Amino acid sequence: MFTGIVEEVGTIRSVVPGQLSGKLAVTASKVLSGTRIGDSIAVNGVCLTVTALLPDGFTADVMPETLRRSNLGELRQGAKVNLERAMAADGRFGGHIVSGHIDGVGTIINRRREGNAVWVSITADRSILDLIVEKGSICIDGISLTVAVLCDDSFQVSVIPHTGSETTLLTKAVGEPVNLENDVVGKYVQRLLSSAIPQVKPKESRITMEFLAENGF
Repeated sequence: MFTGIVEEVGTIRSVVPGQLSGKLAVTASKVLSGTRIGDSIAVNGVCLTVTALLPDGFTADVMPETLRRSNLGELRQGAKVNLERAMAADGRFGGHIVSGHIDGVGTIINRRREGNAVWVSITADRSILDLIVEKGSICIDGISLTVAVLCDDSFQVSVIPHTGSETTLLTKAVGEPVNLENDVVGKYVQRLLSSAIPQVKPKESRITMEFLAENGF
């Protein structure tokens, strides 16, 4: 479980591709504190298991489903990534409930500055947009953000200077992909509502033309 409050921006040291899966090595420092092999670290919002600890980083395996659902397959050596350790039970819940299970990839379609903030517009599949509500939470590349504007085919967030300087979001150009995770509460509500609708088989009518004729119709 994560909160979407990025602790550190790390650097991809190496990407070892497999036929379907891969392995990442990430240079980091802050997220190594207290971390053991088998612990979880969110990399651009993707929950990965630490398979080895290095003096200045860690490695993690990436399975095929993760590559299909996220932008991790596009990472190259030297790329910057947002990092967050799993939330400690005694820590502050500064963002929102983030599972680290990516729902899909969106694309940045516009950026504009307004005062001290930067507006970022992102387009996404309908399955993701249907679970977004204005003023609700969305996790973008592991960053907990508030949806400021919701449109038919996109949504917008407003990024404050601190978030911009502590994460990778404002280093991304228009056209670049970002990992998206919907609010988990909305996903459960959608699932419960869809499964609660009874699938009633319509009854066959016993009224026929012969029945109507016999009864004077």
